[in-house]
Amino acid sequence: MGAIAGIIDLTASEDIIEQMFLTMKKRGPYNNSQYMACSAIFLHTDSIKSDIEQGIYVMDWAGERYVICFDGYLLNREEVRQMLLRENKNFDGETDAELILHSYIIWKEKVLQIINGAYSFVIHCEKENTTFLARDRMGIRPLFYGPCRDGLIFASEMKTILSYPGVEAKLDAEGAGELLLLGPGRTPGSGVFCDIFEVEPGCFAVFQNGNLQFRRYWWLRDRIHGDSFDETVEKVRFLVMDSIYRHIKNGYPMGTMLSGGLDSSIVSAVSAREYEQNGLRLNTFSLDYVDNDVNFIPGFFQPSSDTEFIRMMQDELDSQHHWTILKPEDLVEGICDATIARDLPGMADVDTSLLAFCHQIRNHTSTVLSGECADELFGGYPWYREPQMRDYRGFPWAKSTEERVNMLQGWIVREIDPQRFVIDRYNQTVAQSDILPDNTLQERRLKEIMNLNFRWFMQTLLERGDRIGSYCNVDIRMPFCDYQIAEYLYAIPWGMKDYRGYEKGLLRHAMSGLIPPTVLYRKKSPFPKTHDPNYLNLVSELLKQLLSESNPPILQLVRRESLEHLLVEDYTWPWYGQLMRRPQTIVYMLQLNYWLTHYSVRIV
Repeated sequence: MGAIAGIIDLTASEDIIEQMFLTMKKRGPYNNSQYMACSAIFLHTDSIKSDIEQGIYVMDWAGERYVICFDGYLLNREEVRQMLLRENKNFDGETDAELILHSYIIWKEKVLQIINGAYSFVIHCEKENTTFLARDRMGIRPLFYGPCRDGLIFASEMKTILSYPGVEAKLDAEGAGELLLLGPGRTPGSGVFCDIFEVEPGCFAVFQNGNLQFRRYWWLRDRIHGDSFDETVEKVRFLVMDSIYRHIKNGYPMGTMLSGGLDSSIVSAVSAREYEQNGLRLNTFSLDYVDNDVNFIPGFFQPSSDTEFIRMMQDELDSQHHWTILKPEDLVEGICDATIARDLPGMADVDTSLLAFCHQIRNHTSTVLSGECADELFGGYPWYREPQMRDYRGFPWAKSTEERVNMLQGWIVREIDPQRFVIDRYNQTVAQSDILPDNTLQERRLKEIMNLNFRWFMQTLLERGDRIGSYCNVDIRMPFCDYQIAEYLYAIPWGMKDYRGYEKGLLRHAMSGLIPPTVLYRKKSPFPKTHDPNYLNLVSELLKQLLSESNPPILQLVRRESLEHLLVEDYTWPWYGQLMRRPQTIVYMLQLNYWLTHYSVRIV
């Protein structure tokens, strides 16, 4: 994990470079390095102390000088190395950056079909003055960019682009729509700020002579699933185990985040076995809240508390276990830092609890494995299974559009058609779903839902893990978020995925014998949140204080009456996902107000 940034066909003084490095410090506190040429400046910081330059590498080849600026890791490093040795027996590269750069020189953009991992990188060819930008298939590592006076600025985070002179934090009606009609999700490629964008997952771009051209090199493609059920089960087990093993062998000494749910328990069980075979004891990390056993309220989205299942897995694994127990005050304390970490308002206490959790994890390790992303690929969310949500023609995790529209200030409504703003983005993603013509109506719909999840909801979760973890110098890695798993699962018929009518039934069956049956068949429970009534009281008081101010910035976007309504009544549907109810929506508004202030956002 680290941070990258660069300036193409633009100038930058030492002071500007220093300012950019300062914005990269949280993500990469060590080993500031830079490369400067006549038309390109590359910056890199690392999350670990190392004598080896990990992120910037220069190679002269056939009269051309190539430079790479890289963040991430490869999971098939040895396979790529062997391919390169067959092409060039003298190759002796040590780092992932070298492997990718050498591969690019030989195979150009086809390198993206060869490498597997989590990465964003930029390669500059000095003689041709071309710049190649690429991001991994799944969108695990970020890459933002901003066109600027016929030049280009890129970075891991938007705050770095905003630190360049002349790049202003501006918000127009479309950006307001991203925040208030879609947020904390956002349109693929959007940076919310005017003139800041994100390279989409599975895409690359070439910049030359002031022009930036994009191409998608990977997406979810439908195909005929010819495997029998038994063959499918065997393949799923292999793909999941293989990805976990690759992550374990790739990383530094690491731990796992253990929630007591199916996905994190699978990752932890495989990791514990691997560690035990090497004479080591796995570190596992869990999150809970003060008096949660008293305050917990079972519901449709969160039917059971995690604690008893965590303890069951802790005993099963004999891991070195670490608890983080949070008070409501801890969640409130992180509201501002979580906003800065994401550069945008986020998922409220899901973000702030993860922030506090990662601070505790960092006392023991810098790398953890998570069970995130299994639900998107194996069909674990209720919008895969509940007809009312599955058949909803819109984003099923944000069915609050009508209530969101009623919050908007009039100037936003006049400049954009809010309902059309949402449905157009939904329709565009659905239309881009690759589906073979002989699928049944149900199979078509479920593939549309999977593509919607992949392009939208999963990206919000990946962003949360990357930004919040990086802010604490913790690298959260997600073995389920593997493109080979995604490719295989996309084509599998729903009847197999929904084996015996269980959510993620195929995964449960494939991993049977690995974890206790009680955990294996536990009903899905999302990321934990506090049920302490004092949390609502604390955040409500903060909103009351905000509304007592003469002219808080949020009132440029949101009607005062809507904020006052939040103090007394919940909305019909969660604001976003499964758990953003009234307390979390209040926090989102507090974050939005803080974001407008901290980033000196100008409404245009």
